[in-house]
Amino acid sequence: MQLLWFIPTHGEGRYLGTAIGGRAVNFDYWRQIAQAVDHLGFAGALLPTGRSCEDAWVLASTLVTHTKRMKFLVAIRPGLMSPGVAARMAATFDRISGGRLLINVVTGGDPVELAGDGLHLSHDDRYRLTDEFLAVWREIASGETADFQGNHLNIQSGKLLFPTIQKPHPPLWFGGSSPIAQEIAAKHVDVYLTWGEPPEQVAQKIASVRRLAAAQGRTLRFGIRLHVIVRETESQAWDAANDLIRYVDDSAIAKTQQAYARMDSEGQQRMKELHSF
Repeated sequence: MQLLWFIPTHGEGRYLGTAIGGRAVNFDYWRQIAQAVDHLGFAGALLPTGRSCEDAWVLASTLVTHTKRMKFLVAIRPGLMSPGVAARMAATFDRISGGRLLINVVTGGDPVELAGDGLHLSHDDRYRLTDEFLAVWREIASGETADFQGNHLNIQSGKLLFPTIQKPHPPLWFGGSSPIAQEIAAKHVDVYLTWGEPPEQVAQKIASVRRLAAAQGRTLRFGIRLHVIVRETESQAWDAANDLIRYVDDSAIAKTQQAYARMDSEGQQRMKELHSF
């Protein structure tokens, strides 16, 4: 098992649903977290992506020289990046980091945010685009020349001149609960991710993706994103959990419901999973 941490590029706070106890974040703070991850032996850290976050690629590139061992889980965004450009970015980071890049494939679940970035595809079409993107990206990142004609992408002689250190390419991580997302995971990625939902649901999802991957002649690894509360006793841990949500009032819940309403089915499923505890 590998344990990864999280670098809060969208801000940091002590409580959920409020700015009370929050703190401003800056490069010095992110560097402290990255160096702690590095020193304490965690496998790496996720850098989140989206318009509420600082740019993950820029920040990871500035932090890599302050660390020695940790890996950086950084997002590529099909539809917002071309596969050739994304492959060159990945190869450059993989080389300057000494092979410490992990790729987080983010298709996106908030149509409002995606529209703000110029992407206006439906849920399933975004995943069909992701399928084409990953087919091309994997070919280019593996050092092959890509010629591809699909419904969304037309690539002619796509090629990477400066190779990656990790072979055949940096590992692809990906999360998505819908049937089409699971199909794409089984076809392309190395690690399938889920949110922290009830164990029975996690087991069902893993079994489904494992079957789909086997049909493709592939095997996957699996990861889960959790909020972990560690105390000396169970009662102390529950006290800490209750303290964490002390400011989650009706107003905070209403805002969450509004955000939920504007998401598509994939985003809504992720929010359900995130709040299932």
